[in-house]
Amino acid sequence: MKPRRDHPPACSHDRPPAAPDRRRLERAAGLFRALGDAARLRTLHLLLGGEVCVGEVVAALGEKFPTVSQRLRLLRTEGLVARRRDGSHVYYALADGHVRDLVANALAHADELNRPTTPTEDDG
Repeated sequence: MKPRRDHPPACSHDRPPAAPDRRRLERAAGLFRALGDAARLRTLHLLLGGEVCVGEVVAALGEKFPTVSQRLRLLRTEGLVARRRDGSHVYYALADGHVRDLVANALAHADELNRPTTPTEDDG
């Protein structure tokens, strides 16, 4: 079998670091589960633009308040969004730059996967 041209042969410096502990892996898996729902990802995408009041989230997504509220609660529990109260208004924003990068990278990668591929000489 011919080696693939788009991947160089494995080098010692290409080896992944030691596996993270189980607790860390479970926490990361929880983040991916929370990101793995299109409606939650759509909510996070909305927050890429900055802090938004819950009422604005409801209006922008065209969904019922309890649905949006429950979704935001789950995202907050997973550490993906932060909440701020100002009087009777509650505002949500992405928790940090890591979340911004995760959402942006996931959507960018999805765009790449959706692009039509062109046959290469290896495809025979």
